[in-house]
Amino acid sequence: MADGGTPEPAPLAAWDRVKLARHPQRPHALDYLRELTTNFVELHGDRVFGDDHALIGGLAAFDGCTVMVLAHQKGGNTKENIDRNFGMARPEGYRKAERLLRHAEKFRFPVIALIDTPGADVGVGSEERGQATAIAESLLTMADLRVPSIAVVIGEGGSGGALAIGVADRMLMLENAIYSVASPEASAAILWRDAARAPEAAATMRITAPDLLGFGVIDEIVPEPEPAHERPRATIQATGAAIARHLRELLAAYPLDDPAAVDRLREARYRRYRRLGVWRDEADQALRVGSAAS
Repeated sequence: MADGGTPEPAPLAAWDRVKLARHPQRPHALDYLRELTTNFVELHGDRVFGDDHALIGGLAAFDGCTVMVLAHQKGGNTKENIDRNFGMARPEGYRKAERLLRHAEKFRFPVIALIDTPGADVGVGSEERGQATAIAESLLTMADLRVPSIAVVIGEGGSGGALAIGVADRMLMLENAIYSVASPEASAAILWRDAARAPEAAATMRITAPDLLGFGVIDEIVPEPEPAHERPRATIQATGAAIARHLRELLAAYPLDDPAAVDRLREARYRRYRRLGVWRDEADQALRVGSAAS
């Protein structure tokens, strides 16, 4: 019971959080950058094919230091969404991300990534231009990065398109964000040949922030006392405070001018991701113990 005897609201179902994560009025990456950073200078192009408007990046001042920002950007209306490809990056977007990550590493700028995408673009043109390789190279670059990184899922975190800029030292999620290997609709179509069972798939997949915190996939949930689209500025400020706190902790633990600290940072990142997905079958474990004893 809440104060005054009022019953506490029931926890939101996974499908309810999916709908909130996709709400068209939910704040997008550029809203966060305008509110939380100053002197943002967007950097364009992958130096191979072109510039992808679905994945933006550049330098900005945040919490007293220069950072490199990478972010999926959706549109606020139909025209913007078409221009931004609904936040679904093409290969040139991920090649741009890799280029900017190397730039951040060269000049020792921490990296902040804002994740909000249904997934990477799956068009024929993207496949022809090497979508899988571009994502893989971005993953590898983040995994081996010699500067601290923080990623925040601010809306949808879909599949490899999200993970490509999500291999960070600290992983945060907004309370009503989702992070999944595939969309609930796609999973329902694969599992049951019925996309209409997406709400059931969403619950089964365990894609909400509380689930992922319990699994150790993320490090912190940024609360949304009210959904982000209802109080966008409060949500953005809370997110900024969480990012600043984690950034200060990382910079204190791993000073950028200390080569030994950089090695420790990469080792800690390696251990963090090696722990994900580890489980054991209790029956199999008991059998091994029994075999060893005999």
